[in-house]
Amino acid sequence: MNKPNTFSKQTMFIGEYSHTVDAKGRIALPTKFRHLFADGAVVTRGLDSCLFLYPLKEWQSLATKLAALPLSQANTRAFARLMLAGAMEVFLDKQGRLMIPEYLRSYAYLKKRVVVTGLFNRLELWDSDHWESYRQGTEQNSGAIAEALNNLGV
Repeated sequence: MNKPNTFSKQTMFIGEYSHTVDAKGRIALPTKFRHLFADGAVVTRGLDSCLFLYPLKEWQSLATKLAALPLSQANTRAFARLMLAGAMEVFLDKQGRLMIPEYLRSYAYLKKRVVVTGLFNRLELWDSDHWESYRQGTEQNSGAIAEALNNLGV
């Protein structure tokens, strides 16, 4: 008997997918994830020069946490501004594409080739060349990264 496909009802984002930005600034999402964005999504500035893309429900949870951060701490104000001020609600069209605003494409250096990466509760949108550079650097430092995560109980 075959083992059931545990990802048939996708509840988390994983993997890497190559896509392109069309002339109107639209990016198609991987087909297997589109149903998770049926109610809308929020795209915002991410870390490391990429964009974060959250399903609307996941974004609402994150935004609530960001709003609860103490205003008296400069780092929390800066992080909340990074995430919230640049955020834009977006919707899939009939072909499963999202319109990414120009200011966010510029922030993440998105030109033509884009890598969509799955990171559990969000997708990240990377310029293909930036992703390759970042991925290679991370792979080269994987031992040190693993040691640091060990200290966090991972």
